[in-house]
Amino acid sequence: MNQSDEHQSVRYEPEESPPHALSLALGVQMAGITVAGIIITPVIVIKAAGLEGLYLDWAVFAALLISGVTTMVQAIRVGRIGAGHVLVMGTSGAFISVCVTALSEGGPGLMAALVLASSLIQFFFAARLSLLRRVVTPVVAGTVIMLIPVTVLPIAFDMLTQVGEQVPLSDAAICAGTTLISSAALALRARGALRLWTPVIGIFVGSTVAAFLGIFDAAPIRGAAWIGLPEAAWPSVEFHFDSKFWALLPAFIMVTIVGMIETIGDSIAIQRVSRRQPLGPDYRVVQGAVYADGVGNFLSGLLATIPNTTYSSSVSVTELTGVASRMVGCYLGGAFLLLAFFPKFAAVFMAIPGPVAAAFLMLIIGMLLSVGIRIVARDELDYRKAVIVGLSIGIGIGFQYGLIYPGLLEGALGKLLQNGMTSGGLTAIFLSLLSELLGSRRERFEGALRRETIAEIDAKLRLFAGKRGWDEKATNRLCLASEEVILTLLGDDSPSFDTEARRLRFTLKEVEGEAELEYVAAMGDDNIEHQLLLLGDSSEEFREHEISLRILNHLASKVQHHKYYHTDIVSLRVRSREVERDF
Repeated sequence: MNQSDEHQSVRYEPEESPPHALSLALGVQMAGITVAGIIITPVIVIKAAGLEGLYLDWAVFAALLISGVTTMVQAIRVGRIGAGHVLVMGTSGAFISVCVTALSEGGPGLMAALVLASSLIQFFFAARLSLLRRVVTPVVAGTVIMLIPVTVLPIAFDMLTQVGEQVPLSDAAICAGTTLISSAALALRARGALRLWTPVIGIFVGSTVAAFLGIFDAAPIRGAAWIGLPEAAWPSVEFHFDSKFWALLPAFIMVTIVGMIETIGDSIAIQRVSRRQPLGPDYRVVQGAVYADGVGNFLSGLLATIPNTTYSSSVSVTELTGVASRMVGCYLGGAFLLLAFFPKFAAVFMAIPGPVAAAFLMLIIGMLLSVGIRIVARDELDYRKAVIVGLSIGIGIGFQYGLIYPGLLEGALGKLLQNGMTSGGLTAIFLSLLSELLGSRRERFEGALRRETIAEIDAKLRLFAGKRGWDEKATNRLCLASEEVILTLLGDDSPSFDTEARRLRFTLKEVEGEAELEYVAAMGDDNIEHQLLLLGDSSEEFREHEISLRILNHLASKVQHHKYYHTDIVSLRVRSREVERDF
């Protein structure tokens, strides 16, 4: 089966309009799959911080409201804000630990200030998304994500015993165990759409057992209104800029970056499953998704609730149904907005016993851990990267549990480092920068993007290959690959095309015996990676402008093209030995 066959199951692309009844049905289905996580996350956070009461009602209401608005924005795309695809937005489990700490230290006002401040970094990185790949490498991102369970697990373990004094701990263990076993069994055996309902079914089974054992308290459900607004007042944002704020801000920024990474991954994946023809990722779509995520977190700060992120279940549902229309996202967001004004519905999830919620949280933690492992593994884990990951996780665990010089680290510095994500993440960033500094030196070139540039870069490439003992055949292959990239970036060479206005920054270094070339240029019209994918479906009578791309596909072992607003980044690797490729 070729790539085009795999995408024939797409019935409606984002711009197409399926029947409203179909869009409504899919939107409601996706809401049913994801709404539990949106509500339970703030419930876990606020109960763990010991607040509950009216503030819990407000936080859940605000979370549903913001999830609805941002899901619709992701679908319809307002200017540059939004992906233009069906991406579910909901409260982020990655924020559980830091939000519990903020609420315990300074209440909703401190948490709101920290969420607002950290959300601003998303707008900066969305505007300059290409910078993020230099600061947060896959090794750093995967390490921080793997440290999230280290900070959240103590909260989950505490919730396992959150039952009435008269309730035997054996009953609590039965509820938690039933939830975990049913969820794990479904996750391991279920297929297709049923697997997406795993968390919801697990919560239902655990809550049913809890009701049978007398642990489930239905009084809050009976007392909640069917329709209405929360009684609580809007919590104020408190910017005191004291030691508590500055000690917690780095942890919030670290988790915000983790949320961005999740959004970037989901926005790339949704593009893959939303088109009939294979397309390379358009990073302008990714930028739009990150902007929308930033808007959601900014609103979460204003309304003093838990920040949000994209849910990968939207990718799975789109792939299963073949319906990628934006109309589905609009109905989905509308469903969240509607549910926000039905307090009795939210009360059902707020009444879930602690052991059941703890089992749900442990399932989410396991999924986060697997995400971190996959991110690191995809980056071709070698000895150097393994050292960075292992040492960073070890330091993160040590500081999280107060095992590293607890008597020496006090005050603001102690509060800063006691969060495992902060200490481990900073360690990973430092070691990655150190590894880059100690690695092979990069050759650089900066100048106008024009045909004469080919000869200037060619000279650098031949000098690079000569120093490393490449033979003439490999050297010529390296130079030809570089030439094809520059010609493709130049695109239109008519007299009216102002090439002098376009700048090029070129870097070259040796990575594991290969030459790694990177070109950063002003924005063009075509995505090289996208065109290389399409070449596989072309007939033998291909067009003349495709010849350059076919040559590049033959010469390079790896080609990536990230297209942002105002910037194109093309990176490729060329081996010192010839690679057998279909021409």
